[in-house]
Amino acid sequence: MYLFIETIRIENGVICNIAYHNERLNRTRNVFWKDCTPLNLADYIRIPYDKGTVKCRVVYEKEIKEITYASYSLRPVDTLRIIRSDEVDYTYKSTDRETLNQLYALKGNADDVLIVKKGWITDTSIANVALYNGHEWHTPKEPLLKGTQRAFLLDRQIIKEKDIALEQLFTYSKIVLFNAMIEFGSLELPVTQHIIV
Repeated sequence: MYLFIETIRIENGVICNIAYHNERLNRTRNVFWKDCTPLNLADYIRIPYDKGTVKCRVVYEKEIKEITYASYSLRPVDTLRIIRSDEVDYTYKSTDRETLNQLYALKGNADDVLIVKKGWITDTSIANVALYNGHEWHTPKEPLLKGTQRAFLLDRQIIKEKDIALEQLFTYSKIVLFNAMIEFGSLELPVTQHIIV
């Protein structure tokens, strides 16, 4: 079995969205190890410094195995290539990224891939997405990974779940990429000319 991961943003000494990370970590642990005692990540994370953005990577199975810290800077993404894969499965955030890495390798001269599964928009290789229709942001109802930032944005009704077929993609004007490390709105692209089919 592969190990599981939580990637947590620490911003100026503050652990971001820790309740969402705790919930996902304990939900995953309970799927694979029934009735295990819940863990609180706040008991394990040691903030390395109180300025800037830190990427905290927690590797775990039933118990926490490793925690590492690194400075973080946003990798620019200007273009996405549509890649189809009906078999891809990344329900649990784990160290097994082989399939995602294989799909990413198909990006050609684009910066990342936008993965379509059985005709439906899902995620990029590293982030959840939302699409803007001029009135509201829609995020795929069935992403590859139900991210913690996605859960946070849904709870605040900033984004709404919706099945988005590939054929509907160009009815939207903008796409935004987000995850635990990429704040909503910091990586936003116009759909036209920035998505390669």
